[in-house]
Amino acid sequence: MTHIEITRLGHHGDGIAAGPIFAAKTLPGEIVEGEITGDRILSPSVVTPSPDRVKPPCAHFKACGGCALQHASDDFVVNWKSDVVHTALSHQGIDVPISSVFTSPSQSRRRATFAGRRTKKGVLVGLHGRASGTLVPVPDCVLMTQKIMDGMPAFESLVQIGGSRRVEMAITVTDSDAGLDVSVVDGKELDMELRSDLAGVVREHGIIRLSWNGDEVVQETRPFLSFGRARLVPPPGAFLQATRHGEQSLISLMKEAVSGAERVVDLFAGCGTFALPMAEFAEVHAVEGEHEMLKSLSEAWKTAPGLKPVTVATRDLFRQPLLPEELNKFDAAIIDPPRAGALAQTGELAKSNLRSIGFVSCNPVTFGRDAKTLVEAGFAIDWLHVVDQFRWSPHVEIAAKFSRT
Repeated sequence: MTHIEITRLGHHGDGIAAGPIFAAKTLPGEIVEGEITGDRILSPSVVTPSPDRVKPPCAHFKACGGCALQHASDDFVVNWKSDVVHTALSHQGIDVPISSVFTSPSQSRRRATFAGRRTKKGVLVGLHGRASGTLVPVPDCVLMTQKIMDGMPAFESLVQIGGSRRVEMAITVTDSDAGLDVSVVDGKELDMELRSDLAGVVREHGIIRLSWNGDEVVQETRPFLSFGRARLVPPPGAFLQATRHGEQSLISLMKEAVSGAERVVDLFAGCGTFALPMAEFAEVHAVEGEHEMLKSLSEAWKTAPGLKPVTVATRDLFRQPLLPEELNKFDAAIIDPPRAGALAQTGELAKSNLRSIGFVSCNPVTFGRDAKTLVEAGFAIDWLHVVDQFRWSPHVEIAAKFSRT
C-alpha cells in the first residue's frame, strides 16, 4: 500500500496529491493509502482524516455518483467554492471579493434525471455510480425533494411497461408547483397498447404530465412554475434552475443588478426565469435559441396580471449575437449563458452603451474570460455572489453586477 498526502481538491472534487495522483472523497491535509492505478487511487483508505471531514448525510454516498462532497463540512465546501471562483478570476487578472454564498438546503433539488432499465428480477431505477455504468437505487436521497422521492414507484412502473434490458431509459422529473412532470427518453416505441398502459400509470400514481420520446402522452393538469405573478408551463424536459431556493436567489440578485432600468434585454432567456419577474417593473425583450421555450414564456406573460410588455426573439446568440445598435435600445441587460459562456455576445456588450449588466454563470472559467472582456471595455464588477444550488457537488454558479465606470 502506498501512503500519500492530499494537498488540494480538483475542479471535480477529487483530492489531489503530488504526481498528480487523484483520490475521490478525500480532503486536503489527509494522509490516505491504497493501490495506485495509473494516476488514481481507486479505493483510498483515510489514515489521517482532516478536521473538515464529516459523516456523509446520505446512505447512498459511497456507491452513488450524484454527490462528490458530502464528506466535507459545509464551511469547507463554501470556502472551497469561493476559492474556485477567486482562482478563475485571478487567472484573468481580476480581483473582486465574494459578497456572499447562497447554499440551497437539502431535499430541495426539484429536477432530476434518473436512469432506468429492466433486469432479470424486475426493474432498476436510480443514478449512476461515480465514473461507472453501475446503476444505484437511491430511495432515501437527501438531495431531491420528497415529492420526487415519493414518485419512485411510478418511475419503476414506467420502466416495467416501457423499458428494455438492452437500453437504459432516461427519466427526467420536475417537481412543478402542480405536481410531478415526467419526460422519458429511450423508451419503447409508442403504440396504442403502450399508450393505454402509460395512461394507467399516470392515473395510479398522480403524475400530472407524461411525455414519451418527445410525444406528450398524458396531461392530467397543466404543470406550472410560478415566476412572480406569472405561471409558466415549461416544455417537457426543459432546462430550469435546479432548486427553488437557488432560483429565487438569482432572481433577487438580477432584480438588484438592473434596478432602475425601464427597458431590459434578457439574453439566453430560456423559459423566462428572469424575464417574467423583471416585467413587473420594466419592459423586457427576451432572446433565446429554443423557440419552444419562448413560446411558453409568451403564453405565461399573456395570462399574468399587471406585467409590462414582454417581447421575444428566437436567435442563436453564439452565431448571431445582438449588436451594439440593438443593445443600445435598452437600459440594462441580463445574460445567463450555458457552460461555454458567451464570448461573442460579451464582445458586443462590451462595445455597447449599456450602463449595467446582470451576469449569471454556471462556469467560473468562462465567466472569468467573459468578465475580462467587460472589464477591459470599462466595466467594473460592483458585486459578485456564489449561488450553490448544486449542493455537495463541485458545480459552482455565479451572479454578478457590471457597471460602467
